[in-house]
Amino acid sequence: MNARRSRPLVVVAGLAVAGIIMLSWTQTWFTVHLHAGAAVTSTVDADGAAAVPSYTALAIASLALFLAMTIAGRVVRIVLACVEVLLGLGVVVSGITALADPVAAAKGAVGEVAGVSDLTAVRRVVSTVDVTAWPVVGIVGGVLAVLLGIVVLFVQRSWPGPSRKYGAATAGAAAQARAAAPVERDAVVDWDDLSAGVDPTAADDTAADTGAGAPGDDPVGSKGRRSNDGAGAERGAP
Repeated sequence: MNARRSRPLVVVAGLAVAGIIMLSWTQTWFTVHLHAGAAVTSTVDADGAAAVPSYTALAIASLALFLAMTIAGRVVRIVLACVEVLLGLGVVVSGITALADPVAAAKGAVGEVAGVSDLTAVRRVVSTVDVTAWPVVGIVGGVLAVLLGIVVLFVQRSWPGPSRKYGAATAGAAAQARAAAPVERDAVVDWDDLSAGVDPTAADDTAADTGAGAPGDDPVGSKGRRSNDGAGAERGAP
């Protein structure tokens, strides 16, 4: 695969990975069965939002990173790829932690129904917990995010960056601004020109009429200004 063409593919893959994580976050992770008489209902469904509230933030951050990679420079792309790996690891760790202790992950959902908030009290009212496949889907999405971040570290080297395109335009604009900027006049030199009988604005008027002003021309005063040798040379001599 051409590395230059890999950028849109990476972006699409990033969107898909973020979509997988978000989809898992909206689905039911655990079905908690309660003891009889512990609550008005015998079962409680805990979705990904209740089990791992951080999933949505991690998915949105991952999506934003992949979009930023398309316009970032090489150094920034490397940093973003490393951050993407960390985000993917966060998704994996959060999912595994929830699977390791489903009752703790579903504590909020169970507490709303049973009227308890302490984890120990929640464990007392829970009979069994059924685990769906969606936690595994979320973990797989995190693994894919890690792998995709590692892939970006290698393929982003050949991606065209914005620095050359916009850097040249900025340099050209700066050069035009400098050329169009008014020339600062030196009052002392202008006074020396007047003392020598030379109009210090004559050269500026000529340059404005003829379009002069190429590099190397004296922008201030006339060419017939005083000598700088300090040896008493005649002022205004050519």
